[in-house]
Amino acid sequence: MPIHDQTYRRYAGQKEPIGGAWAVIARQGVLTIIRKRLFLGLLLLAWIPFVVGGVAVYLSANFPQMSLLAMTAQRFRDFLETQNFFVFVITVWVGAGLIANDKRANALQIYLSKPLARIEYIAGKLAILGVFLLGVTLLPALLLLLLQVAFTGSFTFLKQNFYLFPAVTVFSFLQVLVSSFTVLALSSISKSSRYVAILYAAAVFFSDAVYGIIYLITGSSRMSWISLPGNLRQVGDVIFRLDQRYSTPWLISLVAIFAIIGLSAWILERQVRGVEVVS
Repeated sequence: MPIHDQTYRRYAGQKEPIGGAWAVIARQGVLTIIRKRLFLGLLLLAWIPFVVGGVAVYLSANFPQMSLLAMTAQRFRDFLETQNFFVFVITVWVGAGLIANDKRANALQIYLSKPLARIEYIAGKLAILGVFLLGVTLLPALLLLLLQVAFTGSFTFLKQNFYLFPAVTVFSFLQVLVSSFTVLALSSISKSSRYVAILYAAAVFFSDAVYGIIYLITGSSRMSWISLPGNLRQVGDVIFRLDQRYSTPWLISLVAIFAIIGLSAWILERQVRGVEVVS
């Protein structure tokens, strides 16, 4: 049997740029999820409110008697609130197992043994969830704005409500960041995606329920900052220049939102490691 020379040879393959590994994780994660037919059905359901809104825009633009259906800042705000249900379901479906499944399969050691920084791994996982969440919030909302301009055949609405473009964008990203960081942080502390789903549901519904009980007892909405959805509602009203629904100063709600994101980032930094650290 001949023995071939195995001395050192220069790498002849293509060198990937440093810092681009997160895109590989994101791309493969997105492709894996969209292969599931049931999930595609969920995405189609999530676009039904957009279809309804598009019909309303068309009717209001072409039939004067239907002017009550015209899009306003309140209607765009209501549309994004309608999408909250789909944001929750997609967050649980996609996000609960993003890190938990890797921990269960001991895949973190494989990921981080390669020239892959933790921040790239986390960014890739965030991007997977962000693609789907922005696809049911930011994308349909912006398309509704464009339909409003197209069906009316005038830029009057755009000139009068130009702030809606940054409002829709800022609120959608804020909503996605809170949901994504929260569920990823929970996913990083467990190896069970079902347990993570329960924890995330508890964080959303329990915090809202506690605020509801306090409101019933005190009759005041100044404690709305303890509710995760309540903080998003309060800040959202400010972003869309609407009357605030709670007595809580909106800055407190904004601080609470960034505190949740910061705490989640700290948990991710502690939990996403190549080896488990026992303290």
